[in-house]
Amino acid sequence: MIRLSASDVAIVQNRYPLVFKGQRLRRFAPLLTLIAIGLYLAYVWSFFGMSEVLARAKWDIAGAYLADWISYESRPDIDLYDNYLEVGFPKFDALGLDPQPDWLSKQTASVTKTTIAAAPKVTSGGATQNSGFLGTLAGTENAAATPPADAATGFMGSGSSVATVPAVPETAQTSTVTEEAVTRVVVRQGGSVLTVTPHLVTVEKDGLTYEFDVGADKGVVPRQRLPDWITQKAANEKVYIWLGFDGRIEIKPASVGVRYRFLGWENFLFDVNSPFWGKPLDQVVALILSDERIQPGMSNLRLAFDNIWNNAEWQHGDVWIKLLQTIVMAFMGTLLASLVAFPLSFIAARNITPNRFVNWTLKRFFDFTRSVDMLIWALFFTRAFGPGPLAGISAIFFTDTGTFGKLFSEALENVDDKQREGVRSVGANPVLVQRYGIIPQVLPVFISQTLYFWESNTRSATIIGAMGAGGIGLKLWESMRTNSDWENVFYMVILILIVVFVFDNVSGFLRSRLIGGAMRTG
Repeated sequence: MIRLSASDVAIVQNRYPLVFKGQRLRRFAPLLTLIAIGLYLAYVWSFFGMSEVLARAKWDIAGAYLADWISYESRPDIDLYDNYLEVGFPKFDALGLDPQPDWLSKQTASVTKTTIAAAPKVTSGGATQNSGFLGTLAGTENAAATPPADAATGFMGSGSSVATVPAVPETAQTSTVTEEAVTRVVVRQGGSVLTVTPHLVTVEKDGLTYEFDVGADKGVVPRQRLPDWITQKAANEKVYIWLGFDGRIEIKPASVGVRYRFLGWENFLFDVNSPFWGKPLDQVVALILSDERIQPGMSNLRLAFDNIWNNAEWQHGDVWIKLLQTIVMAFMGTLLASLVAFPLSFIAARNITPNRFVNWTLKRFFDFTRSVDMLIWALFFTRAFGPGPLAGISAIFFTDTGTFGKLFSEALENVDDKQREGVRSVGANPVLVQRYGIIPQVLPVFISQTLYFWESNTRSATIIGAMGAGGIGLKLWESMRTNSDWENVFYMVILILIVVFVFDNVSGFLRSRLIGGAMRTG
């Protein structure tokens, strides 16, 4: 091995500068690449205004939405009056029609309630008018209502005036009643304790106590300095108390709203109208196996399945039907596109149909159908056929016909002509030449591409469904628009992921079996 000195290396570098110049550039290539990527990311950050976007982002709301995916809330409201309270739950609260949770306790006492009712309006002293614009009404039994001689007359004759008894002004009537009412409410929410009385709200957390004076005339007035987890945007306005995953409390001048969060999906199997609702698993199983029927004419097992399938809150039946529609949309659209593109690709391939005009026309047709995005086709067919699976099938069919036509024709143009020439040399007709000389070469590619697009279209059918083409995509979009049923959204997303996972494995298995290779799914 010959070792060169530094002077010898310098001589070689001066003699062949282009060779060593390239090596120096390659030495700094990784560093230059990192610098270029950093400059590009800085440009993108500035171009899209990412700093402003992140500054305006409402991370608390985003966190609440993510929490709704895996949890639910009970939302009691406590209305404040002068000397008593009223506790109410929403009509469709997760705890049922008449919730009595153990984490909310009430203290009652005898209080005097004052109610104010307006007296009925009286427009006259009680006498009935006996004339109209045509004159005096005949047959009046009230002689006292007979008009005097100087009574005013109408334009078509004499008419009586309104009774002269003075009108009674509208007055308010007050009444008092003494009855049992709620005077104190205590809510134990996770590690905090909320105590509500008509004019004072107290929150205890982490060993500290915060008090708020409340009232319609003074608003919400905190007695202590507020920590970071309690916010009040302006003096005397409502106060937000953030309790982490356990939820939040909203204190207003006339009410206190509690948002108590629980892990899980409420009423996933049975809604509040089901006879199985609220019962532990062992009781549900015992009722299903019992011979005594809950509903005449229907077994308890069938009743349980009916209650689950027609669950008013989760709508399992509708969701699964929509999911089946999405699968059918993807399958039918892909199948029809492959069946139409298969013969057209033979006409578009230059080495099979030697007609440049026909080749060019078909390829431009393929370009047109695949260049218009599937979403645009979905909107077009939704207007043409109305919302439903037919619009989704048509959108997938039109888009994939162009894609399959291009892929199939290019595969045909790249086949080995030796096999086709060998079949032709034995005197086979043109159809048999294509059957035994071309199709065996391209069929594995066609099947692989078709199965891949079938799997991909299962995902795409969800997106175009949200545009009105039906299926679970439309159901998913409806749940997202309510901005409150995010657990239902997560439920449907999980179903879509399962379907895509299953189809991916089925597609890979079919490709490996049909193509004959040892292909494994990723």
